[in-house]
Amino acid sequence: MPIPFAHDWTETTRRSARIGVIDIGSNSIRLVVYDRNCRLPVPIFNEKVLCGLGRGLETSGNLSAEGVALALTNLARFRTLATAMGIEHVEVLATAALRDARDGPDFVARLGALGLNVRVISGEEEARLSALGVLSGTPDADGVAADMGGGSMEVIAIDRGNLGQRASLPVGPLRLIEASGDRTPVAARIIEQHLSKQSWLKTYRKRRLYVVGGSWRALAKLHMARNNYPLRVIHHYTIPALQAANFCAGVAAQAASYDKEAPISRRRVDSLPYAALALEGLIRTMEPASVVFSAYGLREGHLFDLLPTEEQRLDPLIRAAADLAAHQGRFGAGEILTAWTDGLFAGEDLPALRLRRVACLLSDLSWAEHPDYRSEHAFERVLRLPVVGLTHGERAVLAVTSLIRYGGRADHDILRPLRQHLLTEAQIARAEVLGLALRFAHSLTGGVTGLLNRIGLRLSPERLDLLLPADLAGLRGEVTDRRLEALAKALNRDWGIQHT
Repeated sequence: MPIPFAHDWTETTRRSARIGVIDIGSNSIRLVVYDRNCRLPVPIFNEKVLCGLGRGLETSGNLSAEGVALALTNLARFRTLATAMGIEHVEVLATAALRDARDGPDFVARLGALGLNVRVISGEEEARLSALGVLSGTPDADGVAADMGGGSMEVIAIDRGNLGQRASLPVGPLRLIEASGDRTPVAARIIEQHLSKQSWLKTYRKRRLYVVGGSWRALAKLHMARNNYPLRVIHHYTIPALQAANFCAGVAAQAASYDKEAPISRRRVDSLPYAALALEGLIRTMEPASVVFSAYGLREGHLFDLLPTEEQRLDPLIRAAADLAAHQGRFGAGEILTAWTDGLFAGEDLPALRLRRVACLLSDLSWAEHPDYRSEHAFERVLRLPVVGLTHGERAVLAVTSLIRYGGRADHDILRPLRQHLLTEAQIARAEVLGLALRFAHSLTGGVTGLLNRIGLRLSPERLDLLLPADLAGLRGEVTDRRLEALAKALNRDWGIQHT
C-alpha cells in the first residue's frame, strides 16, 4: 500500500507521530525522518544519495538509466527503513527531473509499486515551498529566495514575509553542463539569458538573497574553509554580495578539486563551477546587500505549509530554547530569570531582549557535564545547537554567555576566533554581565529559580544591591557574596545586600 501523505493525518497524530520526507531531485535523493511535524521539527535520520537522475536529460529527454537503477535501489531502501522505523506517513516530493523527463511518469509508476506515493511538483510550487522553508528558519527574511537543484533554479520574492513573484529557470548544474558542452563561458551566457528576463529581481536591490540547495551549501563550506571561519554551521552563514560574487567567479574559473579544502563529494565537485556561475549571475542581476545561506528549504517548507497558521507564527528559536529547558533543565523557570535580569539591561532593543530571553532559557542545560570542563562544554554546545532563527553573531553571544555562566572567563582563548570574525568587545562585555548574573542567580537559589520572584536586584549609578527578604537571609553565603561581587565589578559598581 502507498504510504499516505501527512496532510491526511488527524491533528492529534500530526503532533505526536514521526514523519518522513523523501525528496527526489535531479542530482540527489534524500530521506529525512523528523521527530514530529511542529514549528521546529528535529531530524532523527538523514540520508542522501547522489543518483544523477537528471544526467543526460537535456539532450535525451529521458532520465539517466544509471541514475534510475541507483535511485530505485535506494528508494526501496528508504521505504524499508521507514517501515522498520514505524513511520506511517512519508511525504515523497519530486522536482525538475521527474516533471521534465518523458519517462518521468513511468518512473513515478515504478515507485508506486514500491509503495511510495509520489507528488511531482511544478516549478512555481517548488519555489513557493523553498521560500516557506527559508521563512520557517529565518522568520524575518526579506528579499529573494533562490533554490538551486540539479536541473533548475527557483527564485521567489519574499517581501517582508509575503511571497511574491517567482520563476523556475532551467539552469541547474546538470542541465548547464549538457547545454554548454561542459564549457563555463557558454554556461555563463545561458544563465544571463534566463536571468535577463526576470526584471523584477532588480526591484530587490540592496535587500538579502537567501540561497538554498546542496551545491550552494558546498560553496558555503568552501568559503568557510578558505577564510578559516570558526563556526561550521551553514544556516544563516552570510557573505557580503560583492565578496560572494567574486568568490563564485573564482570557483567557476578554478579547474581543481575542492574536496581537499572542504568536505565536498566528488560528484558535487564536478558541478560546483556551474552552481557558482548561477549564483554569481543571480547576485550581479539582483545586486543584493548580502547572500544568506539557508539550511531550510523545500522539505522544511513543505512541513511548515502543513502547520496551522498560529503555529507557523511561533518564534522557532524561543520555542526550541523553551523545549530544551523543559526537557533538560533541572527546575525550569527561564522566564523568571528574564524578568529578574531586566533591571541590568535598561534600554535594550527587542532583538537584544529576545536573545537575553533565550540565554536565560538555556542557562541550566549543562549542569550534568563534568565540572572540570563544564564551561567549555556549555560554550561548544550552545554555539552549535541545531536551532534556527538566529544569526551566527547571535549564536556567538549566546555561547559566550553560557561560558561565563558556568565559570569561564571573557579572556578565555576559546573566544579568540569569535573575536576575529563574529563578536565586538561590547557584545562580549554584555554577554559577560548576563552570564555572571545567571551564574549568581543559580548559585543563590540552588537552581530553584522560582525563589527569585521574592528577590530583587537594584542597579543605581554607583551600586548594585541585592534585595533579600529577611526570611531568605539564609541563602547568603561566601560563594554567593563572591559571585555578586563579580557581577558588580563587571558593571563597574560597588555592591551590597539590602534586607527587606
